[in-house]
Amino acid sequence: MFDVTVIGAGPAGYVFALKAAQLGLKVALVEKDSNLGGTCLNVGCIPSKALLTSTEHFHFIAHSAASHGIRVGKPEADIPALLARKDKVVNQLRKGVETLVSKRGITVFRG
Repeated sequence: MFDVTVIGAGPAGYVFALKAAQLGLKVALVEKDSNLGGTCLNVGCIPSKALLTSTEHFHFIAHSAASHGIRVGKPEADIPALLARKDKVVNQLRKGVETLVSKRGITVFRG
């Protein structure tokens, strides 16, 4: 028996579930996907920002580093490495959400 059931483990859902658990309620968190965090964490905002950060570094090296006294050769994009970094960022944040939910004793139902 649960005091509250939260449908969706996106940024609003998991934060609400954490707060409810913090207040002493027995919480069920229902998520249709295999990972918590919703669209933003898994395929939207966070992966996009991780890739954007990498491209900003690339742009700086290609177009602005010399004006700072930094000389480098012609930069090349390593797409598999960019995607691996993006995946690492997303996975770290997923693990963080999973840990918070687990430590609060929230029961997660997936699917």
